[in-house]
Amino acid sequence: MAVRPSRSHDGFMREFPVEVTTALPGLTESEVDSLRAAEAELAASGGLLRLWRPAGEKRGVGIWQAADENDLRAAVLGSLPSTTAIAVTALDPNDPNR
Repeated sequence: MAVRPSRSHDGFMREFPVEVTTALPGLTESEVDSLRAAEAELAASGGLLRLWRPAGEKRGVGIWQAADENDLRAAVLGSLPSTTAIAVTALDPNDPNR
């Protein structure tokens, strides 16, 4: 079951661009299915706002929501299967939503 992300001290959630790769060496179809099921649970809980899967690639690029980067890594991305490669992209300091 996915963990709902917590709110930050100011009550606002932050958005983080994240790339999740499922085409790791030795990854079985069952493990890929587990990852996709976990992503669906995170979407239902509010942790995953948007997800794009480039055609023909075994990766997803998404907008994830959490109180801060620690919450993102521990509560949100930490609930994904450990067989995935995850890259959190830093937001531009000039981002108007930052």
